[in-house]
Amino acid sequence: MSQALTQAAILEQFGPREAMEYDVVIVGGGPAGLSCAIHIKQLALQSGRDVSVVVLEKGSEIGAHILSGAVMDPIAMNELFPDWKELGAPLLTPVKEDRFMFLTKSSGIKTPEWLLPQSFKNHGNFIVSLSDVTKWLGAQAESLGVEIFPGFAAAEVLFDDQGRVKGVATGNLGIDKEGQVTDQFQLGMELHAKYTVFAEGARGHLGKQLIERFQLDANSAAQTYGIGIKELWEIDPSVHEEGLVVHTAGWPLANDTYGGSFLYHMANNQVTVGFVVGLGYKNPYLSPFEEFQRYKTHPSIRKFFENGKRIGYGARAITAGGLNSLPKTTFPGGALIGCDAGYLNASRIKGSHAAIKSGMLVAKDIVGALGEDRAHDELLNYPKYFQSSWLFDELYKARNFKAAMSKGLYSGSVLVGLEQKVFNGSAPWNLAHSKPDHACLEPADLHKPIVYPKPDGKISFDRLSSVFISNTNHAENQPAHLTLKNPDVPINTNLAIYAGPEARYCPAGVYEYVQTDGIERLQINAQNCVHCKTCDIKDPTQNIVWVTPEGGGGPNYSGM
Repeated sequence: MSQALTQAAILEQFGPREAMEYDVVIVGGGPAGLSCAIHIKQLALQSGRDVSVVVLEKGSEIGAHILSGAVMDPIAMNELFPDWKELGAPLLTPVKEDRFMFLTKSSGIKTPEWLLPQSFKNHGNFIVSLSDVTKWLGAQAESLGVEIFPGFAAAEVLFDDQGRVKGVATGNLGIDKEGQVTDQFQLGMELHAKYTVFAEGARGHLGKQLIERFQLDANSAAQTYGIGIKELWEIDPSVHEEGLVVHTAGWPLANDTYGGSFLYHMANNQVTVGFVVGLGYKNPYLSPFEEFQRYKTHPSIRKFFENGKRIGYGARAITAGGLNSLPKTTFPGGALIGCDAGYLNASRIKGSHAAIKSGMLVAKDIVGALGEDRAHDELLNYPKYFQSSWLFDELYKARNFKAAMSKGLYSGSVLVGLEQKVFNGSAPWNLAHSKPDHACLEPADLHKPIVYPKPDGKISFDRLSSVFISNTNHAENQPAHLTLKNPDVPINTNLAIYAGPEARYCPAGVYEYVQTDGIERLQINAQNCVHCKTCDIKDPTQNIVWVTPEGGGGPNYSGM
């Protein structure tokens, strides 16, 4: 087998790469990136300037990789497009009722409305398909002159001779599994910009590198994540209640494991249902996917899915550390926005409004900088704009939520209730995560295996049938984008000490321990990957590194 060609060798043989020049390059075509692009164009139009903006999106189309609950607070959309209703934004289902339940194995206890913290009250919000909202934002961006390149994955950050970010390069196409060029080879291209904005979502591949290079998290608490697993259903009209929002905590998770569910009744007899598990859990036998499937069998929940049909599936990591874990968001030549930075409000299970607002805040600074003929310097006004915004105020009130809930369901609920109901989010204490999620996993001999029921194919399902309806696809012959720093670690450490947790925390059946001639090995089914990033976050030795696959691969969500 020939040795895989390095990027340096490819560039030496086929380079140099074609370069395109823009004022602003935005990596990621989600709500944050598109809102940033839109607001740059809006502000430039107001000042009579022409600002060139391009958005790179690794999905096959805008919205293809977008996955969220989602109940959307329209506060940021009201600012971005005050006339969004007239423009046809797909915020179509207003919330009519909130229910919050604590589940035991056989019963559900509804929390009285007067006891609910404000974060669980959704009057004035909308149940949406965030994928549809993102597609709509993409259309608005293009109408303003933003260039959008779907199917192009930003694979490399480019730096100038002073170490400042000067743009990104897209990945090469037509490299086979062995790292050799094929007949379909195309060299990646460079996109240079005066400012580059990273909006890749939670645990962004390039954002992670920038945080490390510029030590952006030096003064932050450890970041923490959750995995959100979601299904879209068509349900029996007799049990459908359009506008109903249901959240639960408790069963099937153990009391010391952070997590909970959402169930939102959309229009047209559709329900979006999901389960979030904090990735700081200790027990390596826990499977977030199986916990989700088990949750749907609860008597208070199952009734919604009897005689229904599952039509969509997906999973995505959630950046949940909040304000205390927020890194420095600027560096020479660029900025982090949205969930690439970590603006999600875990107490509300909402991030889209924060993503839109963060994109608008950095857009304001960029247009101001371009008006002064600046380039590649640090956007120092962006953090100031954030600190004087409603977004900062909101995240400040929620700053202790995730750390409090990590102390256990009951202790955490009391702490959160005390802080929100008594102190209105301004309690005289600050809670923070002291270690990252991967460091929380404990050896298997400290825990008992969890026996999960077999799926019935009606209410509960297996991974492979789930991945099938996510429309996930990757070119079979491309290099695996799930890489190992050391190929011996899975067997010698993960399997030996942690009982092979990859096979359980991955919601897509990517990782399997199999025997070949009596020898155990880790098999990586990269074609199944839904780009959730859980493995990159939860691998106990951080031996798994998620890198960008060829553009256009991954899930193709519709209505999610």
